[in-house]
Amino acid sequence: MAPPVLTSVVPTTGPAAGTNPVTLNGSQFTGATAVTFGSAAALSHTVNTPSTITATVPPGTGTVNVTVRTPAGLSNTVAYSYAPTPSLSAVSPNQGPTSGGTGVVLIGTGLTGATAVTFGSIPATSYTVNSATQITAVTPAGTGAVAVTATTVGGTSGPLFFYYLNAPSLLSVSPAGGPASGGTGVVLIGTGLTGATAVTFGSIPATSYTVNSATQITAVTPPGTGSVGCTVTGPGGTSNAVSYTYLAAPVLTALSPAQGPTDAGTAVTLTGTGLTTTFAVHFGTAPAAFTVVSDMTAIAIAPAGPAGSAQVNVTTSGGTSNSLAYQRVAPPAI
Repeated sequence: MAPPVLTSVVPTTGPAAGTNPVTLNGSQFTGATAVTFGSAAALSHTVNTPSTITATVPPGTGTVNVTVRTPAGLSNTVAYSYAPTPSLSAVSPNQGPTSGGTGVVLIGTGLTGATAVTFGSIPATSYTVNSATQITAVTPAGTGAVAVTATTVGGTSGPLFFYYLNAPSLLSVSPAGGPASGGTGVVLIGTGLTGATAVTFGSIPATSYTVNSATQITAVTPPGTGSVGCTVTGPGGTSNAVSYTYLAAPVLTALSPAQGPTDAGTAVTLTGTGLTTTFAVHFGTAPAAFTVVSDMTAIAIAPAGPAGSAQVNVTTSGGTSNSLAYQRVAPPAI
């Protein structure tokens, strides 16, 4: 009787913990009394036919020789490899939006041949094994804190945690308008603002911003025109938009009357455009009391001043206007 001949072991790799089944292919297996993996006996084996045996792999490490023994002798050897159990040491970033789609890098060991990457119970949208120590993956949709694991033929890694975050939400921006030249300091009020990575006005980033708390950001507006949506972007995504309006600078076209006495009290009608948000009127450097009648009209009370020309301008949320001359006339001498 000829000794057994071993041609293959399928699969050729398994976990270091063993207990997985394999199929041995060859010939002259009838009456096999032992199957060994290195120096360790298979946990069990069954001769199915003279050419196939199923065996349960014992624990082990590295690459070992598999043999079959029958009453006729010992077979040749075929290599079987124990794969290390994968291990994860870092996931970066470790947070992202509930909608998924975040690209993350998993760092660890024994990642070659990974067959699954999961976030909680949900498979990664996609993943790529870059090396034995790195996998890049795209997160699926999820909520809360979830365990991240990688699975290979060597088993499943211990978990790291990934945190799904809600997108920030904005309630208001104050003031809600400012000059087209930008440079206005505004306060954004909302929720989930911690960790904000961008503040935009339309498509333009804020000149600068500071996250004061989870509910407040102060920002400086960039230049712009018209009404734009102001948004905040954070690890959880991009917020809803609140409206911010860029206002044209006011323009003065006429003063009526354009002259008056040196003492206070003359009502002067200012005509122009963009006067609705007027918050200051000056005759020279002296502030004047005023009433806004419409976007094109305001009435100011001229303050007292020396005889001569005083430059009149208005300041609004859109900026400061051009100046027109108001002539103060001294009373006649007696």
